[in-house]
Amino acid sequence: MFLPTTLKEVRARGWDQLDVILFTGDAYIDHPSFGAAVVGRLLEAEGYRVAIVPQPNWRDDLRDFTKLGTPRLFFGVTAGAMDSMVNHYTANIRLRSNDA
Repeated sequence: MFLPTTLKEVRARGWDQLDVILFTGDAYIDHPSFGAAVVGRLLEAEGYRVAIVPQPNWRDDLRDFTKLGTPRLFFGVTAGAMDSMVNHYTANIRLRSNDA
């Protein structure tokens, strides 16, 4: 079973409150190459109730940041991974003069 990403999925597990809510700039893919999924699974294995908010929209009314309520323990935030091509080159495949 995947970690919940919506309030409906949280309720389906019979949870009334989460212990930890993780925000990530990446998509949520339940695979060891995605850091938020690894952290979420490790916390879940220790008995914590964890949910992930992937790619929250920070440009609107910020509802993605409030949709799961307030966690009992903490919010975790990660920007996600950035591909080295994006980090080093522009869209025109020219070497970047500064960090992306």
